[in-house]
Amino acid sequence: MGDKRPAKRIMFYVQHLLGIGHLARALRLTHYLQDAGLAVTLVSGGMPHVTAHGRGVTLVQLPPVRSADMAFSQLLDENGAPIDEVWRERRQGALLQAFNGFAPDALLIEMFPFGRRQFAFELLPLLKAAKSFRPAPLILCSVRDIVIPSDRPGRTEEAITRVDEFFDYVLVHGDANFIRLEESYPAAAQLREKIIYTGYVTAATLHTDAGLAGKDEVTISAGGGAVGETLLTAAIQARALSTQAGQHRWRLLVGGNAPPGQLRILQNKAPQGVVVEAARPDFPQMLFNCICSVSQGGYNTVMDILHAKAASQTPAVIVPFASDREREQTLRAHALVQAGLAVVLPEKELNPASLAGAIDQAILQKNMPHHLPDMNGGPVTAAFIREKLNG
Repeated sequence: MGDKRPAKRIMFYVQHLLGIGHLARALRLTHYLQDAGLAVTLVSGGMPHVTAHGRGVTLVQLPPVRSADMAFSQLLDENGAPIDEVWRERRQGALLQAFNGFAPDALLIEMFPFGRRQFAFELLPLLKAAKSFRPAPLILCSVRDIVIPSDRPGRTEEAITRVDEFFDYVLVHGDANFIRLEESYPAAAQLREKIIYTGYVTAATLHTDAGLAGKDEVTISAGGGAVGETLLTAAIQARALSTQAGQHRWRLLVGGNAPPGQLRILQNKAPQGVVVEAARPDFPQMLFNCICSVSQGGYNTVMDILHAKAASQTPAVIVPFASDREREQTLRAHALVQAGLAVVLPEKELNPASLAGAIDQAILQKNMPHHLPDMNGGPVTAAFIREKLNG
């Protein structure tokens, strides 16, 4: 006879503001949780995206919000208007209604309190409601491998206090032997007893048989596309300068969050031998076939690259997105270099010649020894949560 107990319920909160990386990782985790027999409701506060619909995901869409710019200077609602107190009350009410209606056995919150401080207006009431619920759910924070602390006085201490007060565990989706959380967020040392390293979260299926998509091409991608125009523009001119890949087709993938008209502008600039098209759902599979991949250093893209490297030794160039406030991709890229997994080209040094040189270097170094991090984070996360709930 099978197990007749009802499935344990997980409520998973995620808020994406600029690209869709946070949402994409949350969806990957959701699929692993579902595969482990857990009932998951994903609560999304970002702009609706087609990615969120699939594989039977139960989705609660809160009144959506996005960042006005890359500096996160202002939050805008679905109509492009700045959010106000009325909007915040509506969001808070919708979130609490979802929690009370679902009555989860575990509450999983992505980033907060290490990030997403702008959403404390709804997350603190949610956490207080969860703490007072009987029986109280298991409360977990889900964070990527690298977290950049705020440079504003008191913010880090505030985050540590909130973890101590509300959270049972902090699930770090990385490998402690590759990058420790303390390397980017030193105060995490105070939370050692609550931190669990799960390994990196990759796509659920490793497609070693990827057909012919991307065969013998250089694949250049810019993630969601919100901040990738400089890379894609340089790539159009770099092909003619490459000694190792200049005779191959180069395929540029423009993300769905790219500015309006960018795809057509790049297509009009592309010379013979360079194909420009919208981002494709089979991008992870294309990486198995290409002679070199070029991308930024976002979490999900790097995981797709490492999957391909594990199976087919695909050479990789990382051009990390960087700004005064965004150092996450640069730190991850340097860890990849140390492990012999990629060639890194800093964004400030990016031009057609330097990009061509980096691609040539990566291809020539293809068979150098390297060390892959633990990429079993999806199943480990699901097993950990299920064990704690059943225990």
